[in-house]
Amino acid sequence: MENQQLPPPLPPAQPLSPQDERTWAMLAHLLALTGLMIPFGSIIAPLVVWQVYKDRSAYVTYHAKESLNFHITIALAVVACIILMIILVGLFLIWVVGVAALVLTVVAGIKANNGEYYRYPLTIRFIS
Repeated sequence: MENQQLPPPLPPAQPLSPQDERTWAMLAHLLALTGLMIPFGSIIAPLVVWQVYKDRSAYVTYHAKESLNFHITIALAVVACIILMIILVGLFLIWVVGVAALVLTVVAGIKANNGEYYRYPLTIRFIS
């Protein structure tokens, strides 16, 4: 076998500026609203933000994980509501879950853009 040269290593990831950190942290929350149009978009969007920026910003990582955990919890709540539609309770609860998810997602996006750490209430922490 011939002596093959390996490609040069990739340069280390550059940290984000404070403004970029706040912007991407906000987008980690608000891009989850794509779940209103794209199936599983509310889970895929924060997952992508987390994977892209996990080595560049602890602040963005925190918010992306928080958003991901919240939207996985919401997805489970929606499944429970669909099951509960058999006894009609789910028809009411699914609206409550939807409005709460929308409001809390917007609040989290605003807090992240203001440079604050936001923790969603009643969220199962699947990813720590």
